[in-house]
Amino acid sequence: MPSPRSPLSRLLTVLLAGLLAGLVLALAALPGGLLGGFAARAALGAYADLPDALRTPVQPQRSYLYANDGTTLITTFYDVNRTDVSLDEIAPVMRQAIIAAEDRRFYSHGGADLRGIARALVANVKGGGTEQGGSTLTMQYVRNVLKTDPNRTPEERQAATEQTVGRKLQEIRYANALEQSLSKDEILNRYLNIAYFGSGAYGVAAAGQRYFGKAPADLTLGEAALLAGLVQSPDAYSPIDGDKDQALTRRGYVLDAMAETGAITAQQAAAAKTEALTLRPTAQPNGCTATAQGHDDWGFFCDYLRRWWLTQPAFGSTPEEREQALRRGGYRVVTTLDPEIQQTAQEQATKVYGYGNKRALPIAAVEPGTGRVLAMAVNRHYSLDANPDGQANHPNTVNPLISGGASVDGYQAGSTFKMFTMLAALEAGKPLSTGFDAPSRLPTRYASDDEGNCDGTWCPANANPQWMDGYRMMWDGFGRSVNTYFVWLAEQVGEDKVVEMAQRLGITFRADSDAAFARDNAANWGAFTLGVAATTPLDLANAYATVAAEGTYCTPLPVVSVTAPDGGAVDVAQPSCKRVLEPDVARAATDAARCPVGQQSAFDQCNGGTTATAVDRIVGRPVAGKTGSSERNATETFVGYTPQVAVAGIAANPDDVTDLVGSAVQAKVIDAVARTIKTALAGKPVADFTAPSRALVGDPQRPQPPRRTEPDRREQRQESELPSDVLRWLRGRG
Repeated sequence: MPSPRSPLSRLLTVLLAGLLAGLVLALAALPGGLLGGFAARAALGAYADLPDALRTPVQPQRSYLYANDGTTLITTFYDVNRTDVSLDEIAPVMRQAIIAAEDRRFYSHGGADLRGIARALVANVKGGGTEQGGSTLTMQYVRNVLKTDPNRTPEERQAATEQTVGRKLQEIRYANALEQSLSKDEILNRYLNIAYFGSGAYGVAAAGQRYFGKAPADLTLGEAALLAGLVQSPDAYSPIDGDKDQALTRRGYVLDAMAETGAITAQQAAAAKTEALTLRPTAQPNGCTATAQGHDDWGFFCDYLRRWWLTQPAFGSTPEEREQALRRGGYRVVTTLDPEIQQTAQEQATKVYGYGNKRALPIAAVEPGTGRVLAMAVNRHYSLDANPDGQANHPNTVNPLISGGASVDGYQAGSTFKMFTMLAALEAGKPLSTGFDAPSRLPTRYASDDEGNCDGTWCPANANPQWMDGYRMMWDGFGRSVNTYFVWLAEQVGEDKVVEMAQRLGITFRADSDAAFARDNAANWGAFTLGVAATTPLDLANAYATVAAEGTYCTPLPVVSVTAPDGGAVDVAQPSCKRVLEPDVARAATDAARCPVGQQSAFDQCNGGTTATAVDRIVGRPVAGKTGSSERNATETFVGYTPQVAVAGIAANPDDVTDLVGSAVQAKVIDAVARTIKTALAGKPVADFTAPSRALVGDPQRPQPPRRTEPDRREQRQESELPSDVLRWLRGRG
């Protein structure tokens, strides 16, 4: 705490203040033309020396996040609750009120009211405080800018408010320079956008919302007078956080001042004084945990967008700078989140598992051909609220359960990975009619001494031999999810080619063990085709969206547009796409992917699917997809797609891989994904898939052993992948 000034020091300060006041008064007495010319020459010389923040102000502003309709507010980000508005967006009574309250001679002085400064300076120095004001609106604007300029040091920002003669002279000099370069209306507009009105509201736009839930253009006379009265002592006078009676007293003072300046009549002032103080406090949301009421599920998408934002060089050279840009940059962000698709996905996720269930169903929806992320849902509240003892991630969490990252590696997606084997085979020139007499168990080249091995080798098995065994081609091998067919097919093209295909389509190996196997031993990852690597609904949906877009991969994108405070577009919203597959390869894979969902290929080769055949009935238009069950049904997955949308859902326990969700839930997962697809397609024209060329079809003639076209109830089981001990061995986990 600073020590009290000595009597001698205080005396010297008073004398200095008196001399300064005398000088100011002498200048004020000069003829107007002479004084104006002197001030103009001094100001013009000083303008070039103004800090950048005064010449080109960059003040912290709130950034807004909207859904894809551009009007549904998701949340805002800010360090300072502030949004710039133009002068014509501010009610005239608000402009008049602030002038009457703070600077009645605003439109007549040249930046500094010299007589007022001299009077206030002497009174304040003698009193040892700030008993009187004397700063014009222009001088106050200078002070507000300098004390909040993020490019200045903390010491420099503190110096901008010190009660010293030197600081006051500098403030006068800067104010005069600004007055020679900016119009009065420009200065007034800047002032109203930076002034602090208490209760966390910087600028009149934030103040109008904070106190009255109104835009500044809609403020009444009484409301404007109350806000104008707050700037002298915003924390003390705030009717929310301070003293309501003092706020009303200040409102009366401002109304009287407005009447004295002729802005309003005495009768209008008297009538406004009698108005009851009607507050509608509105707290602006801040960050992903403060999404619109009733929509905390939007927080997971918001968090994904924030993570994406921190990778974009357009917002700064480091993650720290990009974070600051989001919170202080005043951006208007229209995201890709579709509220209707999100609502359906959320309803379906919570229908399968409630908020309090330790198991989760994360769902992601992606638009093929753009990568735009349309929905991210899960049966969790995006919240920092505490959970019951022993419950790490439910019902509240801020972990990225849908997109992965941080501590979330993802979940095994089972036979959905057979898509990557099929694509690798098609790309290698093997047609859809590639046939193999799939046995119940398939001996491989991988040595194994685990229980269930075949003469010392790993031999994966089909879950339902009676329905799956026999001569299969890609259509029914995929439709019936025949393990031994796809392990054989992966051996024909090379397991490393299958792993590379998955990576090409955007599958990211977040688990260290998966990344190491892919990097060092992909050619020996025989079980990869059975979906033993961890993935996420977003990665999986986007990979299948690449197939839906006939081989065009697009990086997942969470924004439709980003607009800077000056109205300029930031170039980050264009889809980033590239061709990763020949169109005919993708078309051929889709032709086979019609089989699992109960539809027919263009060549009439589908002869039965897994439990996903209900998708055809629910969606009611061309659709493709694949189910997946991990070892012992620890997870259950379904991913479906049309030319316009791809949706994936994975039922799992994010906190405990040993908690097996069981096969019974798969039908519910399929239903949830299918109904999300249906909502996404509502109102869109029906789009069909393009059939592949004959070159990738080959000769679909096959032996004709006795077979049924559909499994009976006993046979309608899901594919099980690998014994757990073999799985651990293959993945190097024990």
